[in-house]
Amino acid sequence: MKLQHKFILTAIIAGIGFNSCSTKKDAFLNRNWHALNTKYNTLYNGNIAFDEGRETLNASYQDDYWEVLPIERLEVSGEIKLDSEDNNPNFIIAEEKATKAIQKHSMDIKDVERNPQTDEAFLLLGKARYFDERYIPALEAFNYILKKYPASDKLAEARIWREKVNIRLENEDLAIKNLKNLMKYDKLKDQEYADARAMMAQAYINLNAPDTAIQHLKTASYYTKKNPERGRYYYIIGQLYNQIGHKDSANYAFDKIIDLNRKSPRVYMINAHLQKIHNTELTSENKEELLEYLTDLEENRENRPFLDKIYRQIAEYHLETESDSLAIVYFNKSLRKTENKPKLNALNYENLAEYNFDQNLYKNSGAYYDSVLTNLGENTKKYRATKKKLDNLEDVIKYEDVVHYADSVITIYDMPKDKQIAYYENHVDELKKAKEEAQKKAKEKITDGFAAFGESKGGKENKGNFYFYNITSLGYGKNDFKNKWGTRTLEDNWRWSNKSTTAAITNALAENSLESKENITEEDKFSVDFYMGQIPTDVTIIDSLKAGRNFANYQLGLIYKEKFKENLLAVEKLEGVLKSNPEERLVLPSKYNLYKIYEEEGSPLAESMKQNIIDNHGDSRYAEILLNPEAVISGNLDSPDARYNTLYKKYKNQEFLQVITEAEANISRYTGDPIVPKFEMLKANAIGRLQGFEDFKEALNYVALTYPNNPEGKKAEQMVAEQLPKLKEKVFSSETESTGTGNWKVVFPFKRNNNDAALVLKELLEKSIKDLKYRNIVSKDIYNLEDQFVVVHGFKSKDFALGYAELLKNNKDYKVANENFVILSSNYKITQVHKNLEEYKKSLITPKP
Repeated sequence: MKLQHKFILTAIIAGIGFNSCSTKKDAFLNRNWHALNTKYNTLYNGNIAFDEGRETLNASYQDDYWEVLPIERLEVSGEIKLDSEDNNPNFIIAEEKATKAIQKHSMDIKDVERNPQTDEAFLLLGKARYFDERYIPALEAFNYILKKYPASDKLAEARIWREKVNIRLENEDLAIKNLKNLMKYDKLKDQEYADARAMMAQAYINLNAPDTAIQHLKTASYYTKKNPERGRYYYIIGQLYNQIGHKDSANYAFDKIIDLNRKSPRVYMINAHLQKIHNTELTSENKEELLEYLTDLEENRENRPFLDKIYRQIAEYHLETESDSLAIVYFNKSLRKTENKPKLNALNYENLAEYNFDQNLYKNSGAYYDSVLTNLGENTKKYRATKKKLDNLEDVIKYEDVVHYADSVITIYDMPKDKQIAYYENHVDELKKAKEEAQKKAKEKITDGFAAFGESKGGKENKGNFYFYNITSLGYGKNDFKNKWGTRTLEDNWRWSNKSTTAAITNALAENSLESKENITEEDKFSVDFYMGQIPTDVTIIDSLKAGRNFANYQLGLIYKEKFKENLLAVEKLEGVLKSNPEERLVLPSKYNLYKIYEEEGSPLAESMKQNIIDNHGDSRYAEILLNPEAVISGNLDSPDARYNTLYKKYKNQEFLQVITEAEANISRYTGDPIVPKFEMLKANAIGRLQGFEDFKEALNYVALTYPNNPEGKKAEQMVAEQLPKLKEKVFSSETESTGTGNWKVVFPFKRNNNDAALVLKELLEKSIKDLKYRNIVSKDIYNLEDQFVVVHGFKSKDFALGYAELLKNNKDYKVANENFVILSSNYKITQVHKNLEEYKKSLITPKP
């Protein structure tokens, strides 16, 4: 009987369970069964995954405190996604759980949802998609709640999340309209009201209406129950007040953050302190107070994670108080403390670059600007501006090195011999002292390293062991390595902390160091006689150095004037050129540029310089400009551009010798004008066409090295790297292997002084092509200074080419008996590039085995 009762009871329970599992029956048991399963099973796990995803985002997200913070901490890629791809796995799990809850437990009976938890499943689904940046699917989920569940207690929350999506989709006006209606017609909880106001603020921030955004954020900060949010809202309020120039109001907002203390994340409080200091005008009265304020922030142990920003603020304080050395120390301290903050790094490096530039330490400045670039995004305005500065600095560095080296050598050359000896004796003494000091420090490091590690637990436990098995020795080795090299990644060239500077340093040493001119021994390094032997004795070398120095100073004057707007530096360089007995070609452009600077600065020297140019260079283009600028502007026939265009036409007509000579004349005439690199490039191409590969290579290298930051210089550098290696090949193709294939030419050689006969033959050949209905092309090609070719191009095989030449010879209408030869196109190109036609002819006589 008992067994029968158990069976009946089991059957009843099973029946009840089966019936309650149905999603099609609107019964009390069914509704609660599915509600409980939804809430405490699928949604519970989904919400856990969602919260973990939010925590992951918050941990990885880095706020940019130099820009107005977004209301919501969410890193956005900017892409509109429709499907989940490479996203946070926690949000994928949350979406899967929400979907499962909807699919298995939704009770849509007669178009009415009977499971009171289904709206929460859709809300979780929308939020998971939102944080996956899949805004369109998220919008669908939130809209479904609003349409399907009019009695849901989640309607207000769903509306707020929907407007978040609209803001992400840049529909700010629609979001503002919907949020206003929500606050007007719905009764919201305090936190919901705060969230709605915060989203209104974000929409107005996006629409560049900071005044309105501030009012909404003030309301949101009052109603929110979450102190982290309150701290963030106060900070954004302060930023917005700074944006519109109300620093006192901004400081009031920052004080509210500071008053929250530990209730809000410390990062907001520290940045609020720093913003307050930044907003405070430095005066003699508050100077000491501000320094004490900063020192307190620095020394507070709780602020250690934020020392990078605190050090930077201290550096800016010292920079403003003209304590430059202390400022540099703190900028460097900030850099050493900075981790994964590229914008902070970029700002610190930029300060160091500007300081070094002001001190005329151009190499250091260039290295710092290079570091700025590595911390900026490539497609930003800041990156492009910094890149332009760095490009200009590369020229400055190059020319300043030339000036420095020339001045050093010339100064020593001009000394009496006894002073030269005394100079190098002093230099050798300093080297010896430096060596002794380095040895002493190295010895102290070794002793300190052994002593420190010997007192440690590992050192005491491993005394007497040998080498790698001895922890003391091993520990000392690691310690000594770190002392010498710091932290290094296991890789090639590990000794260089900045690989990008390696090549620059090597080149600088190779070009400017006396010692690098030969492999000097340790004995030579400390020998006065060695250095005395390096002093030039030939006056032509000194004259060459002086000429190079004058040209470099002239180029520096132009760079400082045109690119850096540093008129004082430009005047110093250009006046230095005129005082140094320069070449004639530098005199007039130096005077003219000085006149323009004097005129810009309102100096009385402008008029006297103008008169100097008119009196001493009356027939020059510069004098013409000064006397009648309007006529020069209207008459462009003799302008640099017009001259270049004329010369370019001559290049196209293969008048290469004229191009070379006239380009040289124009380069001299327009020294300092931006047109000069174009003339240089045209000249290089003409040299290549007339004189061959080696001369072309030399000319291209000259353009690349002399004008590295001009478009022509960059083009020349690209040609040297990419085109010259392809043109370098001098091995002729085997014509036996190419018989029946390829592109062949018939070539008729002429001397350049027999140009009339060449033109007559060219005309006759063109007639023959037309008469015979061939599709070949005839050209007259310059080979070198003495020779030229009339060429018929485009024969499919050698036999066709030979047949055409034979036809011309025998046909009574043409009777062309001129010397000619047949050549494969690739071999013709080699002969034109390397001017090695004789080698080609010999290769035909003696075929390769």
